[in-house]
Amino acid sequence: MRIALLALLCTTLSAQWMNYPTPGIPRTSDGKPNLTAPAPKTPDGKPDLSGIWMRRGNYLYDLPKDGVQVPFQPWAEALYKQRKDNLSKGAPGERCLPRGVPAEMMTPNPFKVVQTPGLVMLVFEQFSYFRQILTDGRPHPDNPEPTWFGYSIGKWEGDTLVADTVGFNDKTWIDYDGHPHTDALHTIERFRRIDFGHLEFQITIDDPKAYTKAWTVKVPFDLLPDTELMESICENERDAQHMVGK
Repeated sequence: MRIALLALLCTTLSAQWMNYPTPGIPRTSDGKPNLTAPAPKTPDGKPDLSGIWMRRGNYLYDLPKDGVQVPFQPWAEALYKQRKDNLSKGAPGERCLPRGVPAEMMTPNPFKVVQTPGLVMLVFEQFSYFRQILTDGRPHPDNPEPTWFGYSIGKWEGDTLVADTVGFNDKTWIDYDGHPHTDALHTIERFRRIDFGHLEFQITIDDPKAYTKAWTVKVPFDLLPDTELMESICENERDAQHMVGK
């Protein structure tokens, strides 16, 4: 999808900084990004997750891979099968609504990680949404008002950022194929930059109203160097006519 969009917008790429060399990227002798170089560090010695990332592989697949068995509650399994049989018709993105966690990261569109002391920000290209992971030591809010992306607090365990998120509404899907969740959803995400160009992501889904026990999956992400996010604004019903089934 992004490749096709770039082809359509070839006359405006110079204004989007699509080919500007990313500062600070290690390079091989021929000038190409060295994506297997060591992962960078922040001035305080923590791993630096900053960069533009995109999921490796085909986003149209289920989030669960490698034999992961999803322990559905009966109603959740029936709803999941219905959504899959309907080719994901009715997904939140069709109506320009946020896809939630982790689905917003699973599209064939990049997202940017911006890391500062006390905060890791995820900025999504598609629809220009953002998400905050607060690493300043605060706890979860008491009785949080349900939101699309929940309330995320983070801490470092060695070289891994652990994000703990609660306070979701029940309006998003876990992935493209339609694994459901309720407002009881609690996620634990682990972000680990294994080298300069590769990010290992693991998420545990814990929602006792939808699943009989917690389940965990891993997803790899690749760095996109020498590029930049493009503005992407969703125009509700007009865009929905073109997004059904995509």
